[in-house]
Amino acid sequence: MTEKTDYRATLNLPDTPFPMRGDLPKREPQWVKEWEDQGLYKKLRAARCGHEKFVLHDGPPYANGQIHMGHAVNKILKDMIVKARQLKGLDAAYIPGWDCHGLPIENAIEKKYGRNLQRDEMQAKSRAFATEQIGIQMGDFKRLGVLGDWDHPYRTMDFVNEAAEIRAFKRVVERGFVYRGLKPVYWCFDCGSSLAEFEIEYADKKSQTLDVGFEADDPAHVLSAFGLDLNSVRPELVEGLAKASTSSARTGGVFIVIWTTTAWTIPANQALNLNPELDYSLVDTERGLLVLASVLVEDCMQRYGLSGTILATVKGEQLGGLNFRHPLYDVDAGYRRLSPVYLADYATADDGTGIVHSSPAYGVEDFNSCVAHGVSYDDILNPVQGNGSYAPELPLFGGMNIWKAAPVIIETIRDAGRLFATQTISHSYPHCWRHKTPVIYRAAAQWFIRMDEGEGVFTKDKAPATLRQMALAAIEETGFYPENGQIRLRDMIAGRPDWCISRQRSWGVPLPFFLHKDSGELHPRTMEILDLAADMVERGGIEAWSKVSTEEVFAKVGAAAEAAQYTKSTDILEVWFDSGTTHTTVLKVSHPGAGHENGPEADLYLEGHDQHRGWFHSSLLTACAMYGRAPYRGLLTHGFTVDSQGRKMSKSQGNGVDPQVTTQKLGAEIIRLWVAASDYSGDIAGDDKILARVVDSYRRIRNTLRFLLANVSDFDPAKDAVPLAEMLEIDRYALSRAARFQEEVLAHYEVYEFHPVVAKLQVYCSEDLGAFYLDVLKDRLYTTAPKSLARRSAQTALWNITHAMLRWMAPFLSFTAEEAWKIFGDSESIFLETYAEIGGPDAALLEKWTRIRAARELVNKEIEALRTDGKVGSSLQANVELTVPMASHGELWEALASLGDDLKFVFITSAMRIVAGDAMAVRVTASEDTKCERCWHWRADVGADEAHPTLCGRCVSNLFGAGEERVFA
Repeated sequence: MTEKTDYRATLNLPDTPFPMRGDLPKREPQWVKEWEDQGLYKKLRAARCGHEKFVLHDGPPYANGQIHMGHAVNKILKDMIVKARQLKGLDAAYIPGWDCHGLPIENAIEKKYGRNLQRDEMQAKSRAFATEQIGIQMGDFKRLGVLGDWDHPYRTMDFVNEAAEIRAFKRVVERGFVYRGLKPVYWCFDCGSSLAEFEIEYADKKSQTLDVGFEADDPAHVLSAFGLDLNSVRPELVEGLAKASTSSARTGGVFIVIWTTTAWTIPANQALNLNPELDYSLVDTERGLLVLASVLVEDCMQRYGLSGTILATVKGEQLGGLNFRHPLYDVDAGYRRLSPVYLADYATADDGTGIVHSSPAYGVEDFNSCVAHGVSYDDILNPVQGNGSYAPELPLFGGMNIWKAAPVIIETIRDAGRLFATQTISHSYPHCWRHKTPVIYRAAAQWFIRMDEGEGVFTKDKAPATLRQMALAAIEETGFYPENGQIRLRDMIAGRPDWCISRQRSWGVPLPFFLHKDSGELHPRTMEILDLAADMVERGGIEAWSKVSTEEVFAKVGAAAEAAQYTKSTDILEVWFDSGTTHTTVLKVSHPGAGHENGPEADLYLEGHDQHRGWFHSSLLTACAMYGRAPYRGLLTHGFTVDSQGRKMSKSQGNGVDPQVTTQKLGAEIIRLWVAASDYSGDIAGDDKILARVVDSYRRIRNTLRFLLANVSDFDPAKDAVPLAEMLEIDRYALSRAARFQEEVLAHYEVYEFHPVVAKLQVYCSEDLGAFYLDVLKDRLYTTAPKSLARRSAQTALWNITHAMLRWMAPFLSFTAEEAWKIFGDSESIFLETYAEIGGPDAALLEKWTRIRAARELVNKEIEALRTDGKVGSSLQANVELTVPMASHGELWEALASLGDDLKFVFITSAMRIVAGDAMAVRVTASEDTKCERCWHWRADVGADEAHPTLCGRCVSNLFGAGEERVFA
């Protein structure tokens, strides 16, 4: 030979345009643009037209501010579920939406333009602002690879949705659930409006506790209630008790003592509540006679720094009707107010004094107790204004902010000799969900949806059960992911009060009511007015209703002569009613056909776990009120995004991961894989280190995919595919393993689980493929004849596995799957496909090869030990003798023996033999044969062909002859 032959050029080396590096930040935007330019979403709908529907109804994010990682997690989860159902063959439409009305937008407008805008101007600027914010957020969601009907999203501020919401409200009225009432509701001073129960969150707040004495108006009457008289008390107290009947004695009187954390409510006190079943004692102390719950006497004496003697004890029911003087507005102050004792079960002896001071305007139980004892709505004191200040006419504290007034009130009570103790505590307190500021209960005339029995206004089609009963029944029919969500929602519904649905704001869907100026009653033609309002809003938005006058409306309904007697309500429906009715406004009206025609409109609602008190809650109540059922078949909740230490991500704390920054740095695909790999049933941890590990995982999956693509680049399934019965056994095993894996993947997808799929896919890529099948396959793929049965059999398996794998990963690695599909597939998009048909798993074959793989791992450990010692260079240099005990491992012996001469290819050794023995044992020796230049096997027949002195016999045959025969591997 005159020159050396380059045998490397004779190998079937892999080749693919699919790059090793994804270059995701640069290339992903190209895919987003291509999907948009080609109208992919429309083609997806066309491809599934007429198929069974799957409806995931989008819980609308608020159109205010740039999206954060919590938004990204939520939208990616929805996208993965919709894509998984699309690949299943279902018509899985996804209509993204936005919540557009409400306070946060009003606040943004007020910050920019001031607080004195007229309603029309506020509405115009709010609509423009929400439109701008939606555009920004939509771009970010698209960039994350989320496919949806971005050309036709829903917005709660769309005229058709605003009108449909009024019609939905009318239906709730017809069913008998709506009424107007005065009762305490949560009130936020920053919002300047009432709040719903699910707009409240609890946080720690520092408060000043105070024990306050209310002096008996008639001490003798109190003594008599305890079975005592003046002869029963110390002589030095008798004179003080006598004076107390005509003046305000600072010591020596009879006091009932209350304990509270809300000093600001004392000026509005109107009663004292005792539990009729509790024991109360009259205690003789240095400061007079004190009425306290018996079990709390010792604690109170310690807190007050007093010593006391119990003179008598009676049940609380004996003290009902007694009168005590208000500690601030007593005769010495020039005012006069008495606080009567009412009996109420909610007074307990868990803490404090066992006596509850009652300010009915600022507590639901206080309110109910006072009303039950005959206090009229008109007589309820409500000095706290909507901005958090006392009314100017309130004696002593008029015009003061209630939080700033609290220490002043305490000092005034101290100066009056009525303060027994005070201290600072930190306790859980309700806060506004949006502003994170403390809220109060405040009595206001509001519109409510009734949870329990009662007659609503204009009832036309009364519901067969209470709203609470229907909602609880609907919860039992709903699937929960995870299951513990059912208990949480059920407990909330079971204990929630009536739903306050009116708000005193400008930017929202109106409550189109007219109230009689004297009686406060609704106009008899209210239902006609609701229809008229809906029609007007559908043509011109909520602005059209805001601008119309009472006279114009009444003229349209034939009641022009009555216009002067009525006042047009300026309240709006709270924003939770907006989003809570999208199951009908969106899925039935603005996007007809997007939901199921009968039964629950949606298969799934998916949001963060805080929405048990938010969107899940309001949607359930509105649907039950309208239809008597839930609007969804299933509820899926995910946790919050937190850092690696479990702290909630926050820009203010500097521990947030910005989706925009991460997308530009690593790619949206990394965020998607991170979301998919996380167990969303709990909080989702992320930081730079965690994302770096996700990048490593992505590279392993991408490299596996690249190997698959590279080794089928010259494979045409129409011409080259090998029938299953003719394929080599290990290839049939690989397909069987892929089929079993696909069963697992689809089972997880069916119950909306992704993190097990990601974890198993990584194991599948690294162990099933990389460390075993592909490792074994390389010799056959590279060294056998290009069109040989041995190679085409392997390629047939790889081609099918690639088809299946691209579909497995497409829901979460959407960009990568689409990129690979453009090289590998024969349709426009991977998302137009359905899951691959790769047959069912062969249980016997899987069991056989599981044993073989276990033996292979045992042999590999021994070979690796020799490699470490430098005794062999690679496994191909090793000759292996595997001893198998026939008695205990007969099935393994049969499995290994069945492979015949192909056994060495499975173990990637040059020689392999099995022998019978008493125990499993591996003997490895270095081959004394020559290494083939082309296939690197160590064989005795290297150089047997003089024309090719560096090649083994099988390489000569594969290159120049009939080719070697491979049966199993």
